Amino acid sequence: MNEPLLIDRAGDVVTWTLNDPVARNPISDEDTIAALEAAVTAANRDHSLRVAILTGAGSAFSAGGNIKQMRDRSGMFGGDPAQLRQGYRHGIQRIPKALYHCEIPTIAAVNGPAVGAGCDLALLCDLRIASSTALFAESFVKVGLVAGDGGSWLLPRAVGMARACEMAFTGEAIDAATALEWGLVSQVVEPGDLLDAAGRLAARICVNPPQVLRMTKRLLREGRQQTLESQLELAAAMQAAAHHTLDHHEALAAVLGLRASTSTTE
Repeated sequence: MNEPLLIDRAGDVVTWTLNDPVARNPISDEDTIAALEAAVTAANRDHSLRVAILTGAGSAFSAGGNIKQMRDRSGMFGGDPAQLRQGYRHGIQRIPKALYHCEIPTIAAVNGPAVGAGCDLALLCDLRIASSTALFAESFVKVGLVAGDGGSWLLPRAVGMARACEMAFTGEAIDAATALEWGLVSQVVEPGDLLDAAGRLAARICVNPPQVLRMTKRLLREGRQQTLESQLELAAAMQAAAHHTLDHHEALAAVLGLRASTSTTE
């Protein structure tokens, strides 16, 4: 059996690839859930890592929940309503809980359809780059379900409430060009350039200090739910720590050295 998640590290960037291309990379199986959890835990503990890229093997990013298991009422989709509730809480909902708290910046390299929970998986990443062949569908209503993995919280924050309602109420897919127009993705590239484009974006992020990147991400995350006063208190505490990092001292020296160099040549 294939590994559910391929992990490839190059320097301070790690690439996570969903690895069930025949089934279009569903994410509701226990092995996949556990693999994503473990990958995030490892990234959080490895302070030499700066960026993670998430993509899918084959032609799809992720088809979301396993439709065959839904039909057969197996896996996390089995049992009575009380058991199903626990199946979601202790199954696929572990993915948003893990990825939302990933400490390093994450980039979704969306190589094809991102459907249902697969769309929400892309939304869980901080940045999204799409192949021109990508599609995004918050399609739960099409199978008589609601977003069980946080999509109703994630989607309005990505595209605004009106467009989130359009996607969620119709269940219809939007193409990569529309996703770019709506702000769901920041770039659309040709399929063959997708991972290179994600790598270039990761490289632009990686030039910055790793600890400060983690603190910056935490501030942005907490800012979604904090008052301004609470955000300022957290920022003050983090800034105090940042002022005492070697990276800060080296950056100041570089900036001051550049200014001195510029002024002497004028």
